[in-house]
Amino acid sequence: MSNAAVTCQPGTGGYGTNVDTGRWSTRLCSCCNDLSTCEVGCLCPCILGCYMANKYGEHCCLGCVPGGLTALRTHMRHTYGIEGTICNDALMLFFCGPCELCRMAREMRIRNGETSA
Repeated sequence: MSNAAVTCQPGTGGYGTNVDTGRWSTRLCSCCNDLSTCEVGCLCPCILGCYMANKYGEHCCLGCVPGGLTALRTHMRHTYGIEGTICNDALMLFFCGPCELCRMAREMRIRNGETSA
């Protein structure tokens, strides 16, 4: 019998920064944190959606398919351990689309330890 100790469960920690799991790392309207991303997200949300889907490892067209960004947000929440529901994902993207898209891009960048573009 092995006495190996598990010090880190798969899927927890290990992000580029010390981010509190269970929550988004920025607020919905924190666009001042990354103006270039927010400019693209507000002027051409489809381009930012395609870029994020591709960066996340999905087909780039996912950003333009109806419901694609909801699926991406849901998968992102599960990957990063952020609390929420699929219904909330759909409602946030429907009512606050560009702002939520920008927050998702910031979250992906922060969790991967990337600096502002």
